[in-house]
Amino acid sequence: MKNNMVVWFDIPVNDINRAKKFYSKVFKIKFQSVAEDTPNEMAFFPYEKGTVSGALCQGMAKPNHNGSTVYLNAGEDLQEALSRVEEAGGKILQEKMEIGENGFIAFFEDSEGNRVGMHSVN
Repeated sequence: MKNNMVVWFDIPVNDINRAKKFYSKVFKIKFQSVAEDTPNEMAFFPYEKGTVSGALCQGMAKPNHNGSTVYLNAGEDLQEALSRVEEAGGKILQEKMEIGENGFIAFFEDSEGNRVGMHSVN
């Protein structure tokens, strides 16, 4: 298999505008667009053609702590993004922790109640 196993992810949300504000503040990003031709409201994380990305999705599933965990790229040092989680309306579940040669991870609860991970190399 030549490509990544992961090609797309959806993060369920109850309030798409609140979730967009949360993720924009924590990760200092702008959502690229909002889907208009789908039965659910969606806001797409930044991406380039041929790269893995995902979307916030309202109306598809319920936010929760159970199930798969999505790890978002937090840049050079995840501590910077993690320090904005609570101010943006989320909760830190696991502080930055080393995972050996693979870098660092942390976990937070987003504004919608999802358990989400973040990763960085430093």
